Amino acid sequence: MMTKGKRFLLYSTLVVVFLFLLGMLLVKAQALLIPFTTAVILAMLVLPLSQKLESLSVNRTLASFLNTIVLLLISIAFLIIISFQVKNIMNDWGEIRTIMKPKLEQLREFILEHSPMSAESIDMDEKDIPVLGEKSGTPEGNEAFAFFNSVLGFMWHFLLTFVYIFFLLNYRSKFKKFLLQLFPKEKNEEVRKVIKRSTKVTQQYLVGKTLLIAILAVLYSVGLGVSGVDNFIIISLLAAVLSIIPYIGNIIGFGIAMTYGFITSGETALLVGIIITFSVAQFVESYILEPYVVGDRVDLHPFFVILAAVLGNSLWGIMGMILAIPVLAIFNVILLDIPSLRPFGFLLSNKPPSEKV
Repeated sequence: MMTKGKRFLLYSTLVVVFLFLLGMLLVKAQALLIPFTTAVILAMLVLPLSQKLESLSVNRTLASFLNTIVLLLISIAFLIIISFQVKNIMNDWGEIRTIMKPKLEQLREFILEHSPMSAESIDMDEKDIPVLGEKSGTPEGNEAFAFFNSVLGFMWHFLLTFVYIFFLLNYRSKFKKFLLQLFPKEKNEEVRKVIKRSTKVTQQYLVGKTLLIAILAVLYSVGLGVSGVDNFIIISLLAAVLSIIPYIGNIIGFGIAMTYGFITSGETALLVGIIITFSVAQFVESYILEPYVVGDRVDLHPFFVILAAVLGNSLWGIMGMILAIPVLAIFNVILLDIPSLRPFGFLLSNKPPSEKV
């Protein structure tokens, strides 16, 4: 008979092996899972609109198609805006590098003078540093083929996401019945509640975040534009969109503004403008927008939000960080609705113990 210690060791080993294999599967299957997961979340977002159209006697297939087209057009418009702004930055990159070079030298001298670091530890061979807009060591034909291949891959996964959205909306009754058939009939009502709550929390989170991003983009654009930052539209859009990545996104957005703002010009007034803009925007986001626009729609503890974002990045990169929060929110809803797994839901939750059953 197996002792308690050996049983614990066996179960722990099985759990570790299972998690390792699951992680490997998620990484290997990301080409399939990233578009599908994105499609599931976006389908939940536009589900109320699709249901509204169907209530007005619009055929479900047509309603699903219209909602998919709306999402596609919005995504294409956003990509076009971003691509034009990135093109402007690319055109100005040579001038930006020339301006930044002496400032980076000043930073290097400051580090050498005020830290124990040696010149050898911070110097890098320039040939090992990839330079934006210049040729790499690979032949031009291979470089063009790699770029063309990456563009085709992106377009394929981009369009595939919207194909998934259409089918998920159009055949949602079939998928729902499939989930219900996986459980005994006496559990069907509970399963329906879990599906409804998961859909609702995703919708509320995405709608709130979309509105928050739009407001932040306006705040950043006004502040950075008045401060005199070049390419302030693209920087504002990127900083606002990056806010969807918990905690880390705001830091990255501030770093981008500093790089293309203060570092390239060196003007103190511009530095003050950037700091004031992001300070005011973060204050408004944290104390006004988050509580009233997003609110307590995602009942997750900040520690597990950060952990989920880091784990998502290690598995699926930037898309993993973006998808991590709604996926974890859905997972937490499931945990809280299953009595045997409720302790794990309590662990992930951000509410105090007194509010939990």
